[in-house]
Amino acid sequence: MQKEYWDKRWQNQQTGWDVGHISTPLKDYFDQLTDKKLKILIPGCGNAYEAEYLWEQGFHNTFIVEISELAVASFLKRYPGFPKEHIFTTDFFKLEGQFDLVVEQTFFCAIDPKLRTAYAQKVAQLLKPGGKLVGVLFNRDFEGGPPFGGWRDEYIQTFNPYFELKVIETAYNSIPPRAGTELFIKFLKK
Repeated sequence: MQKEYWDKRWQNQQTGWDVGHISTPLKDYFDQLTDKKLKILIPGCGNAYEAEYLWEQGFHNTFIVEISELAVASFLKRYPGFPKEHIFTTDFFKLEGQFDLVVEQTFFCAIDPKLRTAYAQKVAQLLKPGGKLVGVLFNRDFEGGPPFGGWRDEYIQTFNPYFELKVIETAYNSIPPRAGTELFIKFLKK
């Protein structure tokens, strides 16, 4: 699941995870944020609808990381005003920095399940003290992968060593095709 794999998926337009707009649970969460100075990271951002939305709302300390140059090119073609210095075209697990908020939107389900503990550790490392991981996780199985499915209980085991699990509940505002299969999460770095 390296750069070549994801570039090929983008080249062949195999982007079934892309719903064409910001995720409703995340939009609703972002709409209640008031601190425009938050330093926000969106890993595995793809078309980065969430980054576009945040930027338009005045969150100009938003950063994205994406391993696929083709995904970044797709985003920039659609939204050329996003600053290039806020884009990291690299492997998430090699990223350095400190953020107030990490946004999870279909990245976790794209990585090999063997890397999930490493993901939880890396997010905790990237967050400042008191930082949050917020987003949606699938609460269902998928054949093959990616996407790779998962369930609430396994997420609790994966994240609990590094985070205080403030919210992990079925999203009430998912888009219809995902209704009942997404968990909204809000985790506070321990």
